[in-house]
Amino acid sequence: MTETVTLALSDAVALCRAAAMRAGASAATAQALANASVAAERDGQPSVGMAHFLDYLEALKAGRIKGAAEPELSRPAGAIILSDARGGSAHLGFDRAFDDLAQTAQQFGLAAFAQKNAYTCGALGYFAGRLAEAGLVALAATSGPALLAGSGSTRPVFCTNPLAFAAPIAGSAPLVIDQASSATAFVNIRKAAAEGRAIPEGWALDADGHPTTDAKAAVKGALLAFGGARGANIALMVEVLAAGLGNANWSLDAPSFTSGAQNPGSGLFVLAVEPKLFDPDFAERMAAQVKRLAGEYGVHIPGIAKGTARERSQKQGLIIARNVYERIANWPAC
Repeated sequence: MTETVTLALSDAVALCRAAAMRAGASAATAQALANASVAAERDGQPSVGMAHFLDYLEALKAGRIKGAAEPELSRPAGAIILSDARGGSAHLGFDRAFDDLAQTAQQFGLAAFAQKNAYTCGALGYFAGRLAEAGLVALAATSGPALLAGSGSTRPVFCTNPLAFAAPIAGSAPLVIDQASSATAFVNIRKAAAEGRAIPEGWALDADGHPTTDAKAAVKGALLAFGGARGANIALMVEVLAAGLGNANWSLDAPSFTSGAQNPGSGLFVLAVEPKLFDPDFAERMAAQVKRLAGEYGVHIPGIAKGTARERSQKQGLIIARNVYERIANWPAC
């Protein structure tokens, strides 16, 4: 049985923040990365939580995340906010723009945020979910280095290119949908390879373009889109939103986020919508609809389980593997 450590949420954030600063991050970048990683762990997403935070530390150490980078924000139009992360984390630029983005959406009904030159963002639902907690409907898309074969291709041309969507629900945690265009997230393939486990058919190709259940071969090959050509088309749509509109690196041109010293130059696109301007009772109607879907038809409502996990974590703390805790706690100063 894996040994574990239990931490209060505030202690987990402090632990990660201190480690990131030792790895070379500014206080603001360290706080942004710590908040996002602990939020994922808190909401029951360990694959992009504290264990994934170690990837941020490795990236800071190698220079893939420029720890001292300060994002440059601009407003080319009233409802559009652009961010140049300048080689830093994806989270800090969004943090810097968040209040403005929400207030602009509340005023005009719509507001868009686009960012370039950033490290990959981990849990994409974190960005959309924060806006839903502020009462807004949100759509988010992000890109990164090529990992996923396109329609008709056996070579990686897109990142896992996820989409996230969130909407407020009166009296409940928000609806949050966060899914990759690939049949599974790359972190799951990488974890299976590290543990020597096979992966299901339909997840990946090997380096020669043949279907494989060997996770180690899949890491050197290409992920497959969910739903075949339909999933690949969604990956292309995400590519246009995240890399195209934001002038970020196309996936084919993005350096690796797991090796080397270059930032992948990832893109992030977020659209925020004020639902009350369309329907003053939107959140209440959402509550009634998800209750009907779940209660009468047995539909799983994404985001509700995250809210339950969050409440449990707030009361009981985070339970994380001791080896993950010790690696973070003992991360050396650069």
